[in-house]
Amino acid sequence: MSSLRALSVAIVGFGAYAAGAWAASEATASPASEAKQAIAEVVNGDWRSAADKSRDAARHPRESLEFWGLQPGMTILEVQPGGGYWTDILAPFAHRTSGKYYATAADLYNPETSEGARKGRAAFEQRLASKPDLYGKVGYVNWGVKSKPLPENTFDFILTARSVHGWLGNNMAEKAFEDFYRGLKPGGILALEQHRAKPGKDDAKGSTGYVSEARVIELAERAGLQLVARSEINANPKDTADHPFGVWTLPPTRRSPEGNDPNFDRAKYDAIGESDRMTLKFTKPR
Repeated sequence: MSSLRALSVAIVGFGAYAAGAWAASEATASPASEAKQAIAEVVNGDWRSAADKSRDAARHPRESLEFWGLQPGMTILEVQPGGGYWTDILAPFAHRTSGKYYATAADLYNPETSEGARKGRAAFEQRLASKPDLYGKVGYVNWGVKSKPLPENTFDFILTARSVHGWLGNNMAEKAFEDFYRGLKPGGILALEQHRAKPGKDDAKGSTGYVSEARVIELAERAGLQLVARSEINANPKDTADHPFGVWTLPPTRRSPEGNDPNFDRAKYDAIGESDRMTLKFTKPR
């Protein structure tokens, strides 16, 4: 029995391999150009929502994935997909390039998992299963404070975006990075994006949404991962990381006081744009 099956990773969806134009050029293109072309095609895909595409100027999906080293044919795990911004890029990428796509989802084996979380997982699974020609087969891994470890040496590429603060808040940050180390194949990549606290103003519980690079790197290295590169692709020098409602004051959440508070300037925070974020690349040593 495979480690994925032993951990009850559900495999759903079906559909034929849809290579498209990318496959036609595969035989003659270099690996680097193949990856860039495949990434560009899914980022520009007409299935992506207008709302998601409008955020690309702030999220830099193409540049980020190229920096992290996403390659055709990889087995990908997306951690906490949320609204699916990265899902609509990564799942089609895996399907088009003969890779595999998995997502973490609410832990169905934990009796404390809320009904809302269970329904959210079901809705996410249904959305992807409804378009097998786009998303292909999708695997799901139970994820949470009490979830079993990830299947060992399974994934080439794990992406976690803007989630570390939440793990600090519910005391699962160390577990998360230990899971990533276990789940990655030797040489595999942990791609990480996170709202960045200013030096000396770290929030140990993540309550503002901002975390220092030093804390993230310490968590990853303690788990056995190696930092190999960092990028300023997602930097925003206008973000002071000091807002009345934390990072959620900024777009896209735009949290504001209830009622009409004359001392709160919504335009000021909208002008900042999305947060200043670290973009880090870790690997599991071979």
